[in-house]
Amino acid sequence: MRILVIEDEPQLREQVAARLQTEGYVVDQTGDGTEGKFLAEELPLDLAIIDLGLPNVDGSEIIKHVRTIGRNYPIIILTARSSWDEKVRGLEAGADDYITKPFHIEELIARVRAVIRRSGGWSASTLDFDGLSIDTQSHRVTVDENSMTLTAYEFRVLEYLAINAGKVISKSELTEHIYPDDEDRDSNVLEVFIRRVRKKIDPDNTKMPIETLRGQGYRFALTRKTSD
Repeated sequence: MRILVIEDEPQLREQVAARLQTEGYVVDQTGDGTEGKFLAEELPLDLAIIDLGLPNVDGSEIIKHVRTIGRNYPIIILTARSSWDEKVRGLEAGADDYITKPFHIEELIARVRAVIRRSGGWSASTLDFDGLSIDTQSHRVTVDENSMTLTAYEFRVLEYLAINAGKVISKSELTEHIYPDDEDRDSNVLEVFIRRVRKKIDPDNTKMPIETLRGQGYRFALTRKTSD
């Protein structure tokens, strides 16, 4: 598997790259935002680790760019800032997970393994709703016959809600589904994924497929079609 590391601190970048290589990953690395943007677009990657505070091109801009052009490999953001706003910026751009500096290298390795493992999905059927089709095997989402591009984590959110259509799913339950191996995930991360999914499958707010029930959680409001 091939991983791109974009980090402007040379010592940290080399440490991360070396540790990933001992795990058997092929690693490309750079400390420059401009080069990182090019590599993130052109390389056949399985995952990218991107620092937000990069020279020349900001990390969040790189993430926005690769998502815009349809590159959907998992992305983990690195940030030295502990504020929630910075994490939101990276997640809103299209990242799947985050880790705050300073961190233990083994924590990052564990996060990499988990993110790659989760990006594969788990079921094999098609969920059909009025104007919306979700293929849980190919991870293809179609809205009014138009194909939508979702990241692996966005798909996991949509898939779980759709499978449980009509049922109220608590934030904690949905967060546990996204990050089953991590007890420290901030539940606010979920709100970012929900916004991203809504924006993609209901950009004009006509279907309103995902309802927010204050103090309870979320509910997928569309009715699943049944076979004749």
